[in-house]
Amino acid sequence: MLTDIGEFIVGAYLQLIVKCDFIDYNVRTPGGGQKGLNELDVIGFNFDTETAYLCEVTTHIGGLLYVNNQETISRIKKKHQHQKAYAKQHLTKFAHHEFMFWSPVVPVGYLTNHLEKMKTLDVIINGEYKKRVEELKTLAKNTTYDARNPFFRMLQIMEHMRD
Repeated sequence: MLTDIGEFIVGAYLQLIVKCDFIDYNVRTPGGGQKGLNELDVIGFNFDTETAYLCEVTTHIGGLLYVNNQETISRIKKKHQHQKAYAKQHLTKFAHHEFMFWSPVVPVGYLTNHLEKMKTLDVIINGEYKKRVEELKTLAKNTTYDARNPFFRMLQIMEHMRD
């Protein structure tokens, strides 16, 4: 499966700001079958802190929505349960697991209220998403090395262009 640009945004943040040592994209549960159809969009590993970051990324720039509000929350809850199950089964060597949901445009109201209630899920949406991209833009402006992330490289090019 191709990696979505939104996933590269999250990967860049985990690699360059959180200082993860390794980033993987579109990770499928081992073993195939029905379980193998579920995927984790981005996983970052910080070996120094023994932390695994499991991220669901939804880049709907017209606003987060699957069918209706209730279905949207239901799907996010299922994806979060998959994150936790994957960490429990496959990431036992990591002392800490951080579960994240990233989306740039989420309508304020029903969705944001219900996302807030998911206490074990770090919700990075709207202004918080923008803030984290701004952190990457600042870093891009002050660096020239190739971090091997296409989104971050694009930011570097944009920040270093001249008239």
